[in-house]
Amino acid sequence: MAFDTSLADRVRTLLAGRADLSEKRMFGGLAFLRAGNMTVGLLGADLIVRVGSADYEPALADPGVRPFDLTGRPMRGWVVVGAGALEADDALREWVERAWAFAGTLPGK
Repeated sequence: MAFDTSLADRVRTLLAGRADLSEKRMFGGLAFLRAGNMTVGLLGADLIVRVGSADYEPALADPGVRPFDLTGRPMRGWVVVGAGALEADDALREWVERAWAFAGTLPGK
């Protein structure tokens, strides 16, 4: 599945200039990594967000959010934010910052 290039550009703008940032093609989309750990990814026009186990259930309560599931088994700690919930720049920024902060708690790879 391809990814939305305009959403990718918006995420790149939010993450510009950060240390330990890299991009990698994953899941048929695009992933942004902090010190080798995935923070957010793009699948189509949706954003995959790594929130961690503790914030998984609260994140699912937000509008437009669903479990991340590629195999028939949802991945705890990861959610998908639908395109409709990402139209406002502040909403996208909040999700990207949330994921960036969580990835900062993980050891680098």
